[in-house]
Amino acid sequence: MATAADIAPRNDRELVSAFLMEATPDQLFKAWTTPALYPEWFCPKPWRAEVTRMDLRPGGGSEIMMYGPDGETHPNSGVYLEIEPGKKLVFTDAYAEGWVPNPDSMMTAVITFEPQADGKTLYVARVGHPTVEKKTQHETMGFHDGWGVVAQQLEAVARTL
Repeated sequence: MATAADIAPRNDRELVSAFLMEATPDQLFKAWTTPALYPEWFCPKPWRAEVTRMDLRPGGGSEIMMYGPDGETHPNSGVYLEIEPGKKLVFTDAYAEGWVPNPDSMMTAVITFEPQADGKTLYVARVGHPTVEKKTQHETMGFHDGWGVVAQQLEAVARTL
């Protein structure tokens, strides 16, 4: 059985964030798929996020607005590619709803929730980028620290469900 420390990028355009969490796959999946919970976990605080659209089906649209402490806003739109309740979410910003290509695409994320024998969950976020430059940009923006904080916040919210 793989551990969080065993998870490595599969290519030079992928970043990975993996954690062993004290929440079930169903709890984590529910936190990821419940719009009202996003302000509690989706951005490192003091940032916060609001879901303005979540159509949970392959090809369904996703729109999240992130708000910074100094009034900054950062829209995050895309589509869901694959959904396996309690197991996996795959989404990308490479397209907007209706399969409209996004020329400024940053990533495709594969989020998996793997149950462990001890009742914990191996949470893995594999984030692929269209180019090495985009991967480097995402890493420089604070991918590892940011996604790590978000994972901790996600776990805390999921444990309440």
